[in-house]
Amino acid sequence: MQKFVVLGATGSIGTNTLDVIARNPDLYQAYALVAHQNVDKMLELCLLHKPSIAHMVDTDAANALQERLPAELDVQVTTGEDVLLELVRDDSVDTVMAAIVGAAGLLPTYEAVKAGKRVLLANKEALVMSGRLFIEAARHSGATILPVDSEHNAIFQCMPERIQTRIGHCDLASEGISHILLTGSGGPFLSRDINSFDTITPEQACNHPNWSMGRKISVDSATMMNKGLEYIEAKWLFNARNEQLKVVIHPQSVIHSMVQYRDGSVIAQMGQPDMRTPIAHCMSYPQRISSGVEPLDFFKVGQLSFCKPDFERYPCLALAIEACHQGQEASTILNAANEVAVDAFLNNRIKFTDIAKMNQACLSAVVNSKLDSIEDIVALDREARSRANAELRKLI
Repeated sequence: MQKFVVLGATGSIGTNTLDVIARNPDLYQAYALVAHQNVDKMLELCLLHKPSIAHMVDTDAANALQERLPAELDVQVTTGEDVLLELVRDDSVDTVMAAIVGAAGLLPTYEAVKAGKRVLLANKEALVMSGRLFIEAARHSGATILPVDSEHNAIFQCMPERIQTRIGHCDLASEGISHILLTGSGGPFLSRDINSFDTITPEQACNHPNWSMGRKISVDSATMMNKGLEYIEAKWLFNARNEQLKVVIHPQSVIHSMVQYRDGSVIAQMGQPDMRTPIAHCMSYPQRISSGVEPLDFFKVGQLSFCKPDFERYPCLALAIEACHQGQEASTILNAANEVAVDAFLNNRIKFTDIAKMNQACLSAVVNSKLDSIEDIVALDREARSRANAELRKLI
């Protein structure tokens, strides 16, 4: 019986994780659920899954949840960052689903890794912001890192076991691997006239053709910044060199990513666009369990198509690849700037095309400072957000 802490329980990944846990009650227990301030959703999850602990980052939300929970449910409500970090380090916890979106998920995910937990990694920002420190912490503690993002999970499944058991420290070339092919749908604007991008609304950007996701990640998919962040994450997970990583546009989202071998073979992982598949794979690895996802019906799939990414259409993807090549400071700054820019766009303060402009302006200020601790990373993130807000003021 694995005891789970689900970070980001009220989000899409969190609720899908809880769905898989509920389908396999003899194997998994939802020990603790963690969310920011969505009291209604957390109450619903507590009533359904009956965790021992419900942690709300926002103190007011914790108080509201405490008042609404039935006393007979016997769920302990907690709040506060220190309490959260203690929770992920708790000896009774086996597995941590790291599904808090953005930089907010960095510290609890990092603490779980330092504590040697089995970490199911859906928070790509943990590696984008602190890849080297994160991987070294896992090696030192003996933590198991399993990638949940559909693309990285697909890559993982297409790799030999010697790579799977050496995440962050593997040697792709020695295993005959020539390239990692990271697929992306291209989002909702793959065919839209670029000249009309100024008029894109938040509602249009959040209307992904294949996936049901939160608003922030949906906008990142529309700009393909999400794929850029995944490019950086893939570098750290699979110890990949720049020339070993390629992005391929695949609009149907049936092939979730591929691995190309020296002998000409290409191994692909395919499936429905449903996050319960990679979640279930990570939960049960190296075994397989029921996820609740219908098997792929090849008679209904239809045509599969592929094309190169157009960097004029997706400047944020180009910026992320550039940041990956520049190093840790650049990717940390870019992530912070993008979070500020996307939030401004979702609140109708800037245009869709201004997201890339803000990201470019902040990335151009990189000076390659030394980042030797998680505190250095957090300080740089704070500084980058301040810089991004200064750029934002120029636009509004």
